[in-house]
Amino acid sequence: MQLTIQEIIELTGAKLVQGELSHTVSGVSSLDEASSEEISFLGNEKYFQDFLVTQAGVVLVPGNLPQQPENTILLEVENPSYAFAAVVKVLATKQRTVSLGVHPSAHIADDVVINLDKVSIKPGVVIEAGCSIGDGTEISSGVVICEGSKVGENCLFYPNVTVREHSQIGDRVILQPGCVIGSDGYGYELVDGKHTKVDQVGIVVLEDDVEIGANTAIDRARFGKTIIGEGTKVDNLVQIAHNVQTEKHCLIVSQSGLAGSSKLGNYVTVAAQAGVGGHIKIGDQAVLAGRAGATKSLDGGTVYSGFPARPMREETRKQGSLSKLPQLIKDVRKIKQQLDEQETS
Repeated sequence: MQLTIQEIIELTGAKLVQGELSHTVSGVSSLDEASSEEISFLGNEKYFQDFLVTQAGVVLVPGNLPQQPENTILLEVENPSYAFAAVVKVLATKQRTVSLGVHPSAHIADDVVINLDKVSIKPGVVIEAGCSIGDGTEISSGVVICEGSKVGENCLFYPNVTVREHSQIGDRVILQPGCVIGSDGYGYELVDGKHTKVDQVGIVVLEDDVEIGANTAIDRARFGKTIIGEGTKVDNLVQIAHNVQTEKHCLIVSQSGLAGSSKLGNYVTVAAQAGVGGHIKIGDQAVLAGRAGATKSLDGGTVYSGFPARPMREETRKQGSLSKLPQLIKDVRKIKQQLDEQETS
């Protein structure tokens, strides 16, 4: 497939700042590898030098560039990365073909509420009693949906997903391979010298347009609900504990963890390997930088880093001061030595 410059402009709302409309592209690539028949984008200043020598036929760029390569068609857009994604969707991504119907090896309980002509159920799927599956949903091989769970419309479950009993999943939810929804919360009481399991009788609710990454675990509530809010995107290898609640459109990145009963406001970002302690709240639009550790509730609208998490500017100053500590110790020892010598003389 090919796209003309005019078609790319119509698709992305771009403005032509250099080059001819007659050119066409047939592929996508990075700035340093693209050919004259491919389109790329400049979305990060780290790649500006690659941009200046790129051989790409077309590059999507932000405005106000100090320099630009010759012989490359430049299309100015507000968000080059987002515009590039729109082009990829048309030009390079194979459209998923969904074959409706149920594979003979799938097991669906007799009382499941489902329109078999409007879903795609792949080999080895198990759907237990009392469940309901919305129209347009695709359930891949090896998925297990336990009793009483509700799945909305146009969802996509990749292979080997497990949805534990009575989970509630909204519309257009994507579950990546191997994730577990509704596993038992980590709850024990020390009784007579033994760790005794506390029953976890709540559920998990995934609201509309949520995506859960591969091998991520979201625990069912001890009682009540663990809730992942509308539009929230959870990366691979994330642990979300019992009774956690997130509001809308949060980003929770790989290897991070949310402890029991913690709460995230709207548009909170929890970066890689960051942690949120139990029973605390992170305010709207707060950002926990990589490896930050929140041990108390934090206000929204601020970037936090370090352990315990504190505003990034404060943490940066602290780390800067600590880096000077070895030299400061040497200076103090030298001064002490001089004073000692003066006293003995």
